[in-house]
Amino acid sequence: MIKDSKEHLDLANETYIQHFKVATYVGLSMIYGGVQAIIHAIYPGILTKAASTKIKKLYSLVSSRSDNEGN
Repeated sequence: MIKDSKEHLDLANETYIQHFKVATYVGLSMIYGGVQAIIHAIYPGILTKAASTKIKKLYSLVSSRSDNEGN
């Protein structure tokens, strides 16, 4: 597991702390977007674009980072 983690960090060209910050941000953003989607499901008139906007922003962030890894 440690070897795989080291390889992943090397591919991402990040330190553990850098990776931790971004991965934590992405994870918490996904949870927040999920809550927004559930609220929207209950009350369709509110948060009509919140979850989809969150998904697009996260996709942009993650895909730009993937380009740096060569994937």
